[in-house]
Formats: sequence, structure tokens, C-alpha cells
Amino acid sequence: MTTLPANRQRRSQQSAPRSGGRITGRDAEQFEQHRRDHPIDGATALQPEHEIIHDTTAPEAGQPSRPRREPEARPSSSGLRVAPPAPVSAPRAPFVALVLVLVLSGVVGILVLNTRIAENAFKLDALKTKQAGLDRDEERLRSDLANKESPVTLASRAKQLGLVPSRTPAFLVLPDGTKLEMPGPSK
Repeated sequence: MTTLPANRQRRSQQSAPRSGGRITGRDAEQFEQHRRDHPIDGATALQPEHEIIHDTTAPEAGQPSRPRREPEARPSSSGLRVAPPAPVSAPRAPFVALVLVLVLSGVVGILVLNTRIAENAFKLDALKTKQAGLDRDEERLRSDLANKESPVTLASRAKQLGLVPSRTPAFLVLPDGTKLEMPGPSK
């Protein structure tokens, strides 16, 4: 229980009964009077009803008689205040729809991205396989070319074509005095 100043504790204890407690005597009368003066509906305070009295005085020419309200005596010790208006909230359906659209578009985007990545992985694998085959072909061709350029292979191929090695070279003297070595005919 919260400790309050003495006069405040007594006032709150006298004005309203405890929850679930019995009301007897003077407390019951005060409680019923309070309920009549300040009607409520659940947790909402209701506007007090006013008695409508019809004006019996003669209205001015051409005007109908109007009902008037009788002023109500308000208790001076009442601590009631006007409740603030209910907070205005935006409708939930558009927000929920927007969130759903964003989530679904994100899921579809991720699905498309994963599909493209898998598709590119297959293409990359095929290209790597093709590159490995081309590398083997290139290596085989380089080996064949090196084999055919070797002196032993050239000599045997020349012999097959009927060529013979030259024994003595021939020299040519040019008018400017330079000598060129030329192979001579074989014997």
C-alpha cells in the first residue's frame, strides 16, 4: 500500500469503496449519488443527460417553439475532467498490404537471384570444361611442333624427300668486297 498524507488517505477512503468490498450506510448513499451524477459505460465517461423543457411562452411571429435545456447543478467537489478524444489510427489494411508486397517482392527477388547464380554456375562449369579441353589440344600441338622442329626429325624428313647434306660451302664475293657463304652442290 502506498503511503499518502493523512488527509488525502482519509478522503480517498471515504469517497470510493475498495474493490470487492461491501458498501453500507452513508458510503452506499454517496456511491449511488455519484453513479447517478456521473454515468459511465465501461471505462468511458458519458455526458450527463439534461432534461428538456418546452418553452410555453409565445414564440415571436413566424418562429416555432423551441425546446430549451434546463441547467444542471454540478457538484463542486467532482474531480471529473473531459476525456481526450480517442487517438486516430491509420487503417491497418493498406499497411499490411504494403508489408506483404514488400516481403513477397523480396522473396521473389532472392529466388530470381539464386536462380541466376545457379544458371551462371552451370555456364561457368561448361566453360571451364571447354577451356581444359582447349588447353590439352594446345599442349599437344606445341609438343608436335617442337618434335617436328628438332634437328633429328628435320634430317630424317629431308632424307625421305631425297635431300643430301652439303660437304663444301661456296663463297661469293660481292662488288663491295663482302663474301657470302653459299652451300655448294652435293656430290
